[in-house]
Amino acid sequence: MIKLVSILSAFLILIQSLNLGFREIAQLDEFLEHAAFHEAQYGDDLLVFISKHYGELKEDHNKNHQEEKDDHEQLPFEHNSCTHNAINAFVLVSNVGPKQKTEVLSDNTDSFYYIQRDFFCYQSEIFQPPKHA
Repeated sequence: MIKLVSILSAFLILIQSLNLGFREIAQLDEFLEHAAFHEAQYGDDLLVFISKHYGELKEDHNKNHQEEKDDHEQLPFEHNSCTHNAINAFVLVSNVGPKQKTEVLSDNTDSFYYIQRDFFCYQSEIFQPPKHA
């Protein structure tokens, strides 16, 4: 049971770190259909297809194939929103009135008494470090 929970939580962390959501998973069929279209129309294999839509050939492909713009908008990972750039401000405002000074009392008297009851055990030779290395 512990292994299953560990595996599921690791899988959840992986999915979240890849920023995969339900939208991207639902759009995988459009990805596969458009990849099949590219294979039939242009003879592109999967790596060239990914490069044309997500890599270094993306700008050139978008310029030359404006008629596929609607299909490109339906592909997964095209509408990722960046939330780490958002500025979040959380301010707690307490009493804004004048602050009262509190006097710090310094009491140096010790208010505890401790007796080590098992001290005699540590005096025995069993609990001492070795005498010869």
